[in-house]
Amino acid sequence: MSARLPAVKPKQLIRILEKKGWERRRQRGSHVYLVHPHLREAIAVPMHNRDLKPGLLLHILKTAGISRTELRDLL
Repeated sequence: MSARLPAVKPKQLIRILEKKGWERRRQRGSHVYLVHPHLREAIAVPMHNRDLKPGLLLHILKTAGISRTELRDLL
């Protein structure tokens, strides 16, 4: 398996995060904010029609506790 991340749209990522227990808290402008009932951190996902850049995607995955292989399985 390659080390590259798959291309992920913001809507796909939000669906994955919701499957993992994250809940939409609010939306302000073009950003959706998600929180987890058992974690203190919040995640902001920019809503646009482009794929998320790899650095931002890695940061969101790290905050959510999702590995690269788990992301591929959930897609």
